[in-house]
Amino acid sequence: MTMQGFDPKFRDFPDYIIGITKEIWEDRGVATLHDYYGKNIVVRSPASVVVGNRGVIAATLATLAEFPDRTLYGEDVIWCGAPEQGMLSSHRIMSHATHLGDGVFGRATGTRLRYRILADCHARDNAIDDEWLIRDQGAIVRQLGWDPRDFARDLIAREGGPDNCVRPCTPETDMAGPYGGRGNDDEWGARYADILTRIMGADLTVIPREYDRAVQSHYPGGREDHSLQPVDRFWIGLRASFPSARFEIHHRIGREDAMMPPRAALRWSLTGAHDGWGAFGRPTGAQVHVMGISHAEFGPWGLRREFTLYDEVAIWKQILLATGAADATHS
Repeated sequence: MTMQGFDPKFRDFPDYIIGITKEIWEDRGVATLHDYYGKNIVVRSPASVVVGNRGVIAATLATLAEFPDRTLYGEDVIWCGAPEQGMLSSHRIMSHATHLGDGVFGRATGTRLRYRILADCHARDNAIDDEWLIRDQGAIVRQLGWDPRDFARDLIAREGGPDNCVRPCTPETDMAGPYGGRGNDDEWGARYADILTRIMGADLTVIPREYDRAVQSHYPGGREDHSLQPVDRFWIGLRASFPSARFEIHHRIGREDAMMPPRAALRWSLTGAHDGWGAFGRPTGAQVHVMGISHAEFGPWGLRREFTLYDEVAIWKQILLATGAADATHS
């Protein structure tokens, strides 16, 4: 069925999202960003907020210079909306790339990388005009031999120091775009939202009740595991670092599609003080904004696969900037 306002070569919305991603990156159609990305698009990543497709084109070229063989394999597109009003996709990608050029990750090392991306994109009339993007920066820098905290400190210095470096995305630096939707009312999205809300409310009993005992988990830093214990440790480690922070779900999608398990996509945040011991070490009191995206797949014994990303480097950057530790000499 043809999507109103979209190029007829795309058979449906997931085909559009996966197709233009390949066309832009692997087929070298970077110039198509003038057509596929709105002129005034707002692209938020935990590391920064970029406005306009010219900035997106510049960032794409810089990434290709550093990782010229980068591939982006679309694992899933969980979406809502309609072509006439606009559609929101939550796109999960596995990327492979070789560090063959100098760039933001330092001098070329020849290291072969593997990392995930989760991206929420709003599209209408064959163009994306609003985006939220999280790359697993923790996985990238670890594979290059860095600790995320040390890389964040080094990045601040290379960007001109604490007063001049690029500011991470926070409620203060964020900008409103054209998409104001909150998702859909599908039961699977509601179920997953309830699970994460209860976990963030310290009701950890929800994990053995709602997750499959053989659950596969995929978390920041490229961590992958099975069973309930890694799920418990991951969510406790995050919440314990920011125990008084405000948890908010900004967008919620649930879907059931042919040949796919029931699944859900959430975009969420934690905003508040780094006031506890957890995944981010000694409490500093720094005000931090954590942008997160999570995907879940459900099966007969509960939540069977979970994918969550946040950007460890951007979180450490906020902590270092707030505490003055960014001025410390990198060793």
